[in-house]
Amino acid sequence: MRALADKYELRDYQKECLTAIQNAGAGNHLSVMATGLGKTVTFTHIPLPDGKRMLIISHRQELVHQPEKYFSCPVGFELGSEHSHGEQIVSASVQSLIRRLDFFKPDDFYIIVWDEAHHAAAKSYRQIMNYFHPYQNIGFTATPNRGDHVRLDNVFEDIIFDRDIQFGIQNGYLSNVFCRRVDIGYNLQQVHTRSGDFCQEELSEAMAGTAKGIAEAYRDYAVGSTLIFTINVKEANEIAELIPNSVAVTAKTDRQERANIIRQFTAGEIPCLVNCMVFTEGTDIPRVQTVMIARPTKNDSLYTQMVGRGLRIFPGKGKLNLIDCVGVSKNNELCTAPSLLGIDLKNVPANKLKNIQGDLFDLPLKVKQAVNGPESWIMGTEIVDLWAKEQKYNLHNINWTQMPDGGLILPLSRHKKFSIPAQDAVGRVHFPGGQVVSMQTALDRALVQLQRDYGDKKMLWDRNRVKRWGSQPISEKQQRIIKKHFPEFDTETLTKQQAAQIINHILYDNSQ
Repeated sequence: MRALADKYELRDYQKECLTAIQNAGAGNHLSVMATGLGKTVTFTHIPLPDGKRMLIISHRQELVHQPEKYFSCPVGFELGSEHSHGEQIVSASVQSLIRRLDFFKPDDFYIIVWDEAHHAAAKSYRQIMNYFHPYQNIGFTATPNRGDHVRLDNVFEDIIFDRDIQFGIQNGYLSNVFCRRVDIGYNLQQVHTRSGDFCQEELSEAMAGTAKGIAEAYRDYAVGSTLIFTINVKEANEIAELIPNSVAVTAKTDRQERANIIRQFTAGEIPCLVNCMVFTEGTDIPRVQTVMIARPTKNDSLYTQMVGRGLRIFPGKGKLNLIDCVGVSKNNELCTAPSLLGIDLKNVPANKLKNIQGDLFDLPLKVKQAVNGPESWIMGTEIVDLWAKEQKYNLHNINWTQMPDGGLILPLSRHKKFSIPAQDAVGRVHFPGGQVVSMQTALDRALVQLQRDYGDKKMLWDRNRVKRWGSQPISEKQQRIIKKHFPEFDTETLTKQQAAQIINHILYDNSQ
């Protein structure tokens, strides 16, 4: 086994990733590495047995040529008019390769690397994966969670390596982040969801007229070289016209002109780039000091990729200045800074969202404080049904509450609770003690344990019984308990079920 790339000295965690790949053995494995931690330099150093070949698959043209500079051997390409000629390393775009599968034998490659592997559940990727039969399929991604709620567990068997944004920042490999929320006045409450994200046409209509607000936010809060993500070409051009010396970059921008613009931006000659879905993945622009998200999304992978453009270290940069241009959205479904740490804001009351800003690692505590109240606990329980429907899980009618980190909790009494940790990208739950099972298995086991230990108290946990009993108005006793802890909270409109959810949390929190 020998590496075909030897021009760069690898970092310790990159060497650990290579060791994990070698130890993983045959099969389909996923490696998670945050944007800016060097996944390309890592996978180009995967050693190959003599005479064996590697295929690298990317979904965008800009990414296909990126690996070439790391190799000390010829690299072939399958991209547009370019064709490979039996090289040991082949780098291909999905779009070109899927039309050229007949040019290859199923066993031509020993290892296939899937760059930006969060796309691997797509039909085109699966068609390629089903055709080839390598020793290993190794997926690399910074964002393993797909926005359309399709998990990667039917593509990859396990996650063999994981270094996230928190690891990168705390170890000095990535820039720290200061997060800011700026309300620019749009309203997404009537915008529907399509394939896991806001409907593009409706989103464009809802965002119309926000260019001035985005430009004003730039003037008030942007620091240094700035990258702005917008919803469409029209908006990008409108914003660029309002910001002196800025440049709009869209899919219509010629590739050579785009490269020249990036060079000028990197040299500090252009203060602000306004782009529409051009710099979301694979573009290395370390100089970025401010990222403005003016492209609302529910897709945490897309959001993380956008922010990732500003995470690289650059001399004199300090912290990345992250500006979320927010508005009104239903159920707080908009991805913002907490999404970087896997924190969901659906349970946060709208009037407390303005407090969720500041240093990135201060946000979990701020979210916890914001959701530590009656209104949030009710929301948390109501959200579980939608989550289970999207993931096709059977909850067995258990009255779970979903926490901001994605875990489930069921308070049972003053001193007892039942909880299930959040699942990972391949749908697994890591229980204390090292046991790993699927989320559905965890839900099934929870049912068995609750039936065994609390079968005579189904009113505490069975959702159907809770609903039948809970549709009645709140009782006087429930009102007294809640008012004792939350004197200002309006209990008049609560049902017994909602009041019971609040009281369960009060009892559980007081027992900690």
